Amino acid sequence: MLQVSGGPFQMTESLNVGNKGEEILQKMQSVSASYAYPSIQTLMFDINFRKNMIESAIEMNESGVTFEGFTESTCNPAYWILTSAGGFMMKPYVLPSDAIQDIFENGSLYAFECATASVINFYHAMLNSIGASMFDTYFPNLYLYSWHTDSDLGLYTFYANHFLPGDVVYFNNPDFSQENSGYRGENAIAMTGGKFFGHGFGIGTAEELIEFLNEKRYPRSTRSAYLTRSVTRLSQESLEKFTYQRRDYKVQKISPFVVHHNKISISSSHYLRYLLKVNRGI
Repeated sequence: MLQVSGGPFQMTESLNVGNKGEEILQKMQSVSASYAYPSIQTLMFDINFRKNMIESAIEMNESGVTFEGFTESTCNPAYWILTSAGGFMMKPYVLPSDAIQDIFENGSLYAFECATASVINFYHAMLNSIGASMFDTYFPNLYLYSWHTDSDLGLYTFYANHFLPGDVVYFNNPDFSQENSGYRGENAIAMTGGKFFGHGFGIGTAEELIEFLNEKRYPRSTRSAYLTRSVTRLSQESLEKFTYQRRDYKVQKISPFVVHHNKISISSSHYLRYLLKVNRGI
């Protein structure tokens, strides 16, 4: 169910959202969950952002980046400092927009795992949604490691029985072999047409991705990989913030704690559990 400004949404040709946008809107209208937007502008920002997530996934798939764990991660030293934990710390005096864009333009210099890939795609989609100037204002000190993100990005992870194109979902592989620990699961961007992009896998259907993960299990495993109910997307607060912000907005930054766990390809929910343990002092 889709509502805008307190009433049912009515599709009009003037919106001109294209085929991908129409599929996203149709999915919003067909599910039992309620999608409510305070204005048509916020809805259109969400649709545009989701389309940019899909385009970023396609670009990453074609960029030449490779899949590696944290100990084998690589990055372009012109823009990033490779930390001992395998994270990418943005260099001083580098524009954040240039640093993110370089991953897609010089992909052969980069290697990372799929959680980091998902975060990079969120940043790249945001860059293409709000433009370089505002992006540089909001995200001046980027650090890429697993599901760690800048507080202003505003990601939201929850469990649901459906997802939309542009969401990040998680395929769990409970019987992954030790030599394939990087494939304990796959963070995947839901595309249109029933396909998914997973870094290290490529673009394909859910069945093809599950078959790929099943090849990474230990011998004689009887449990198949499967698509979980975990969904990660921009929060409603984040959507509204980026829809209406002016370029002269002064950002007050909150630096979230980073958990360097060294576990490859974990879900956003898994990373949030690590953060919860840190906050509780466990």
